[in-house]
Formats: sequence, structure tokens, C-alpha cells
Amino acid sequence: MRLTQRTLVQPNSPIGAHARLLDQVPVDKSLLDLSQGAPGFPPAAVVTEAMVSALRNEDGSRYSPLKGLPALREAYATDLSAMYGADLSSEDVCVTSGCNQAFTMVVSALAEAGDEVIVPLPYYFNHEMWLGLDGLVSVHAKPADGLRLSVADVSELVTNRTRALLLVTPGNPTGSIMTSAELSAFADFARDAGIVLVLDETYRSFVPGALAGEAPHDLFGRPDWRDYLVSLHSCSKDLAIPGQRIGAIVGESRLLDEVAKLIDCVTICAPRSGQMAAIAGLTKAQDWRIEKVREIAEKQARFEAVMAAEPGGFRLHSSGAYYGWVQHPFDDRSSDGVVEQLILEQGILVIPGTAFMPADERMLRFSFANAPLSRLDELSDRLVEFSSNVR
Repeated sequence: MRLTQRTLVQPNSPIGAHARLLDQVPVDKSLLDLSQGAPGFPPAAVVTEAMVSALRNEDGSRYSPLKGLPALREAYATDLSAMYGADLSSEDVCVTSGCNQAFTMVVSALAEAGDEVIVPLPYYFNHEMWLGLDGLVSVHAKPADGLRLSVADVSELVTNRTRALLLVTPGNPTGSIMTSAELSAFADFARDAGIVLVLDETYRSFVPGALAGEAPHDLFGRPDWRDYLVSLHSCSKDLAIPGQRIGAIVGESRLLDEVAKLIDCVTICAPRSGQMAAIAGLTKAQDWRIEKVREIAEKQARFEAVMAAEPGGFRLHSSGAYYGWVQHPFDDRSSDGVVEQLILEQGILVIPGTAFMPADERMLRFSFANAPLSRLDELSDRLVEFSSNVR
């Protein structure tokens, strides 16, 4: 059987890449899983009840409209309008099977094979993988300061093949949060350059103050935002339903019509039970959402406190939402090798930075949101012991 090089040249997902080693975790070191960015808690009771009710209903397993259940599109528009102080309608929203599908459908609708998308480093690995799979060219933008991208970092990268600029905030893998002013500058840049700003806001609720009325940005207040802005969203982290695969695209109607064609060929629609769960979560679980954001913020504060002393020489560069971006101290070891040693010697599971960038810069992604708060204190001693034993 002949397989296409377009898929063969793409790496496998780093999630689960080291699963083969998990049965070799030292018996005196229970696994400290800081790898996948998934909620470490179940959804709100009202969300679970909505899923169960949907499955018991005779319509619960039927197709939904291509762009999603009208009630969910309306709930998304209402929730986003409240958060951003905007005036969005259900016509601005298309429901997808998670934010990954939102991204893939959007870029497939915006760009032809050979077209370019500007992608900041470090990137989210599924974004990078899909661009290659779709025959698009990923043009890497490296922040001059190594972490926070500026318009100056991308201004010379636009060509006549550039179709979009991708930003993720809060960032994955860095956790870094872009300010409203920074996003406004990028929106101006995209508008003036005649390209689309694709803004992945999977972790929007984890921007400090977002659920309390402090808008992450004011871009939806621009009268012309639909001409050059597309915003991507997810219920996976916000409502703790990653397996239900519910996300959304916020954009202009012509784009959403084309996206609907693509969705029809891929999944036809997002899972109906998941959509019912999302409706319940967005309309009835606000207090629960606020509580969980506070819990994760507490984990972030504990993680930052643990890492402040640079235990074992591991240095925290940035953190936010679910993630910490950490540099290991070993010049003579690959990041993949350090990840394997951390599992085998200390039972710590993280993801190497090489999953998020083409070069090995000794970076690791820690997902502190996965771990119980009480276990984050273990991290310091384990990292110190690890470094003292490295030969």
C-alpha cells in the first residue's frame, strides 16, 4: 500500500508518546502527570445531567444542523457577548467538533495549497501538523525577546501568498497571555496587510478577570472585525468536557458557510449530546466555571512558587492558563532524553519542547492544571534529586 508523503512526514502526536515507559515509573515515586492539557476534574453536575438527558431523548443521537444546534449558537453568542462586552449574534457562530476542527476548517476555507500562514514560535503542535497535512506553508515567527511576539516580529514575513496570521492566547505551550493592546495592534496589522487574524482562544476563561467582566480584548467592538478576524473557541477546558468535542468559530457569515461545507464532509456535525452539555454549561454553570478558574489560578500560583527557586536548575520562563514553559539545565542532553529520564527516575511526565518548535532549545511543557494542588509541592524535591543524580 502506498501512503502519501504529506502524512508520512508529519510527526505523531506527542500526547502518549512516552506511554511505553509509564510501567517503569519507580515504585517509590507515584506518577506525577504534567503532560496533557486536560481538566483534572469532572464537569458540573448540570452539564452531566444534560448529556444523560440528551442520550435518553429520542432525538439525542440524531444529526444536528451543520453549523450546530441553534440553542448552542445562541448560548455561545450570549456568553461571548457578555465576556467581551460585544454584540454578537448566533449568525456569527458555527459549532465544531472541538477547537482543533475549528482551526482546520478555517484554514482550509481561507487558503489554497502552497499558501502561507504565519505561525509564532513555539507553536501548538496540532496547528503545525494540520498546515502540513493540508499542503499549506507554515512561516515561523520567532519573538525577538524569545517569548512575546510583536508586530515587528511578523511585519517582514508577509508575502503575496500569506493568507493568515495565527495567534494563541493564553498560549499553548507557554501559557503567555497577550494584552488587549497587543491584540489590537495585530488586528490593525492584519487589516492593513489584507490577511486574516486567526485567534485561538481555547483558554479564554483563564485570562485573569475574564469571567468577572474584564474582557480579554475589545476586537469584537470594531465595526469591521468580520472583515479580518476569526476567533476560535472550545468547551473542552472551560466546561471540562474534552471528550465531547465541542468548539466554535466566530466569524463572518460567508466564511461560516464555507466551513459548513467542510464540516459536512468530515463529521457532518458536532455530537448532539455534547452540544446539549455545552448549552447547559454556558447557561447554567457560571458559578462552577468561576470556581474552577479560581482553582486553576491557585495551582498556577503554587506551581510558580515551586519553580521560583529554579529547583535542580529548571527555569520557568512563563506560565498561565494550564501551562508552564520550563527550560531544563542540561546542555549535553536532548529534551526528549530528559523527558524519558524524568519518567524513569522521578515519575514526572511532561512534554518535550521539540513538540512545539523545530529546534531543541532545552524547553519542556508542564501542565500544572492536571495535577492535584497538594501534589505540586512534590515537584521541587523531585527536580532537585533528578539533577543531582544526572551523570
